[in-house]
Amino acid sequence: MKERNLFQIVTIGIIAIWLVIFALIPNIMVFAVSFMERSEESFIKAAFTFENYRAFFSSMYFSIFAASFKMAFITTLICLVIGYPFAFILARSGSRFKSLLALFVIIPYWTSALIRTYAIKVILTTNGLINTFLIKAGVISEPLNMLYTQGAVVLGLVYTLLPFMILPLYAAIDKLDTRYIEASQDLGASRLQTLAYVIIPITVPGIVAGCLLVFLPSLGLFYIPDILGGAKNILIGNLIRDQFLNSRNWPFGAAASNILTIVMAFMLFAYYKSVRAINRRVL
Repeated sequence: MKERNLFQIVTIGIIAIWLVIFALIPNIMVFAVSFMERSEESFIKAAFTFENYRAFFSSMYFSIFAASFKMAFITTLICLVIGYPFAFILARSGSRFKSLLALFVIIPYWTSALIRTYAIKVILTTNGLINTFLIKAGVISEPLNMLYTQGAVVLGLVYTLLPFMILPLYAAIDKLDTRYIEASQDLGASRLQTLAYVIIPITVPGIVAGCLLVFLPSLGLFYIPDILGGAKNILIGNLIRDQFLNSRNWPFGAAASNILTIVMAFMLFAYYKSVRAINRRVL
């Protein structure tokens, strides 16, 4: 028993030290730097200011922030529309087909996301698979301009983040008590009414979790807009990256990162409240 307790203490201690060194301290440093001034010599100047946060909400940067939220919202909505039926089929399928469908969700992660993004680029180019097929089929006479557009960026984000929507939805639907569905049907509810008034409300925690796991990464995946958008679609993730690597404006980049952290905190709070509300309603 003593050896087991010692092992637990050592394990928890190692994890705690790891989190303090590589998570807590860096976040504290980013928070502190966001209130400092930019310096050409040493990147930051120890002078307290709110200017970095005021600058972020200026017309130029706020438009990037709004465009990022719009792109993330579209990506999240598409992932939800595609992912919910897939997760429902996955949760209600037989054990053999469930394993196969789950494998389809996991397979993309066997390769690097960067390689998969470049594969999408190859497909969308003027001489790529889609244009070549459509031209040979006689559907079009000239190649379509699909690459370096907002649609290409959304496609890349949806393809990359769709599993993050499916898995939480699957977990929520799989736990759904079928007696609720049977009760609604016994009371004369149609399938659509059962879906709208029983299944969806009970699986709201999975919906919120999936939206959370898709929406936030959509704001920070800077390499997808770079590759598929041709750097024409600048999102907040690209903005933060450029502030640290190109513009060398670390305080402003830190302020933008903190704002994203605040957004994440609000969404986590929404998830927590939705779970509590659903639990109270079910119980």
